Amino acid sequence: MGVGAKGGQNLPLNQIVIGDCLEALERLPAASVDLVFADPPYNLQLSSELYRPNNSLVDAVDDDWDKFGSFAAYDEFTRAWLAACRRLLKPAGSLWVIGSYHNIFRVGAILQDLGFWILNDVIWRKTNPMPNFRGRRFTNAHETLIWASMGPKARYTFNYESMKAFNEDLQMRSDWLLPICAGPERLKQDCGRKTHPTQKPEALLHRVILASSNEGDVVLDPFLGSGTTAVVAKRLGRRFVGIERDKAYARAAQARLKATAPCVPESLQVAKGKRAEARIPFGSLVELGLILPGTALYDQAARHEAKVRADGSIACAGAQGSIHKIGAHVQGALACNGWTFWHYEADGTLKPIDDLREAARRQLAPQRLSPQA
Repeated sequence: MGVGAKGGQNLPLNQIVIGDCLEALERLPAASVDLVFADPPYNLQLSSELYRPNNSLVDAVDDDWDKFGSFAAYDEFTRAWLAACRRLLKPAGSLWVIGSYHNIFRVGAILQDLGFWILNDVIWRKTNPMPNFRGRRFTNAHETLIWASMGPKARYTFNYESMKAFNEDLQMRSDWLLPICAGPERLKQDCGRKTHPTQKPEALLHRVILASSNEGDVVLDPFLGSGTTAVVAKRLGRRFVGIERDKAYARAAQARLKATAPCVPESLQVAKGKRAEARIPFGSLVELGLILPGTALYDQAARHEAKVRADGSIACAGAQGSIHKIGAHVQGALACNGWTFWHYEADGTLKPIDDLREAARRQLAPQRLSPQA
């Protein structure tokens, strides 16, 4: 199934195209995509293997897809895929690209040369970054995302109120504290080696897609890897097109997609009101998978029932807002501490959502990794 375009071409919606990204992008119809998220090769320029102080080998990125003969060759590749994505984006579309200090500044300059307008640079600050084993530089604890529109006067989607609801009535900042992909989410081969060396956490894509697209929009990822963008897009009711040249990565992505269920439609409706401040936003619980969109919440006596939305708001009796606002609404009160008012069902009993906030706090707390980690 596809979206019609000039020349009779169709988008391969909700599919993974296996092949070279430049060749695949060339076959797609112009002005057919609402959002691009790109995680291109970083051109890490590793000249030798990297070892920990205990002489164990670091599982670093040494794949052929990350190797370029020169900066000029990398720039030529970058200009080609960015130009192809620009052709595919609708006039009101936008593009996100993520990178490290190895490549993001080169990518940003080329973006501007091609006519994109940079809206934000967002810092993904990692709670559990890889240590600097050689001890000769600062630990690389962040990556940079660039968000760009089609031009200085171009329209674009930004779900400002949703981001505010997500962050409980505080404007979403451009520094995002999130853990790297780990635990059950990290895909591994039978031998224990990572399936993909740079698998991005679903929490990161949840925030990007929720902020800058709408339900039903088409999200393109020209470097799909193990499928994080496609998985989150499917869950959030967006359509996707993924391109990946490595067949093993594509198989891993297809398996993840098969196991992913979309959110119920009513949970995808975005919030529009102001939200209250909290140290750990309720939206972080949704983002981290501690509570799922569509989950029912109750007061302690189970007199009121509310449903969780994907943006961290909740809905009850035709009203939608933060956990505090809706808690006050159902009581006819001026204020309410939603963390203690609302409960979720677990093991046949009602438990306060504040318990989940503590779990989120533990996950988001900066960690120190030992040299042997």
